[in-house]
Amino acid sequence: MDRIEEIRSRVALHEYGIDNVHTTDFPGNYAGYDDSWSQEKFEKNFRIDVKKLDGDELEFDMIGIDAAIANAFRRILLVEVPTMAIEKVFMYNNTSIIQDEVLAHRLGLIPIRADPRLFEYRAEGDMEGTAEDTIEFQLKVKCSRNKEAKEATAPDEMYKDHKVTTKYLKWVPVGNQSEIFKEGDIKPVHDDILIAKLRPGQEMDITMHCVKGIGKDHAKFSPVATASYRLLPEIILTEPIEGERAERLQTLFSPGVIQVENRKGKKRAKVVHPRRDMCSREVFRHDDLKECVKLNRVRDHFIFSVESTGILPPDVLVCEAAKVLMAKTKAFLIELQDVEIGGRKDT
Repeated sequence: MDRIEEIRSRVALHEYGIDNVHTTDFPGNYAGYDDSWSQEKFEKNFRIDVKKLDGDELEFDMIGIDAAIANAFRRILLVEVPTMAIEKVFMYNNTSIIQDEVLAHRLGLIPIRADPRLFEYRAEGDMEGTAEDTIEFQLKVKCSRNKEAKEATAPDEMYKDHKVTTKYLKWVPVGNQSEIFKEGDIKPVHDDILIAKLRPGQEMDITMHCVKGIGKDHAKFSPVATASYRLLPEIILTEPIEGERAERLQTLFSPGVIQVENRKGKKRAKVVHPRRDMCSREVFRHDDLKECVKLNRVRDHFIFSVESTGILPPDVLVCEAAKVLMAKTKAFLIELQDVEIGGRKDT
């Protein structure tokens, strides 16, 4: 039973391969082993532990689920949590060296700080938009020569308004938006994103419409810069490793994973922070150490890393992803209920 439990719960890393990579915890796979699913068992084992929340970065552990659910959660974060992004660009004047198409693409990738939960999806074919589904920005800038810097050679001194950044984007309230939002609620996430460089006489006069969308339609709607997970590492020392071998073992793992302690005048290796390990198998290159260490990954313990683009805090994005997953599950259950019983046509 111990061997079965190890196969079910651990992914084993060896010198020339990886074992137990496929899920085996389903009913009837092992004789005499109860692998039936129950909500009570799931609620007992499942938990989420937040390890770090710092600005736009979040790290948390999701424990007690299958890899399929973890990956579904990751993909929802990437492509199904809605955000607001520039979709329509109306070029009234653009005499910069950047072509209209390239400029429109650059503008579309600017992250916009606006809560998408307060807006609706724009109807297909609607070019005007309303206060409920559209945010409008305006960009008007013209580069001129700085007459006070006659002998300057640096562009920042020679020209005025030659670096067009996102601080030049001005929010234009649509309908009653000025009553709902105050100044500063809707703006680009960062004011220093470079859009273009101008020279005297060149100018831009552009109007932009932001709409609600998801990353499945276009990457500009993705709310995260990265969303990834990895399995929790497990490092087991099968025998005491002392002296020079302990110091050498410490260098074979990521910093902080192995600690060398002094016990009765002897140096001994100890595993202190296995989650810091980056899956290196360098230890297997040392003949006197490779049989002393077992490297595993805990199959149902996922370490998630989420970095928001700044549109919404990462903890809010995780909650929104959970809501999307719940909605998908409910829709699937409704489809199952619609299936007719008794060999008749399925819906």
